[in-house]
Amino acid sequence: MQFLNAMSPNWNISLFHYRNHGSDVGRVLVGVQVPPEEMAEWQQFLDTLGYSYWDETENPAYRLFLR
Repeated sequence: MQFLNAMSPNWNISLFHYRNHGSDVGRVLVGVQVPPEEMAEWQQFLDTLGYSYWDETENPAYRLFLR
């Protein structure tokens, strides 16, 4: 809920996948559409959440998945 409550209403969650294999840690894949002029605000949002994250925008597998 912290993630959703802190998100700007201008950003659109376009992809969401949660995976948990019975451990106390879950993995989440989230695709978010952010207007180019709000990328600095998006980066600040990610940095203040305190969660580990990876930007997969340039990942070739990601590009194939979304084709």
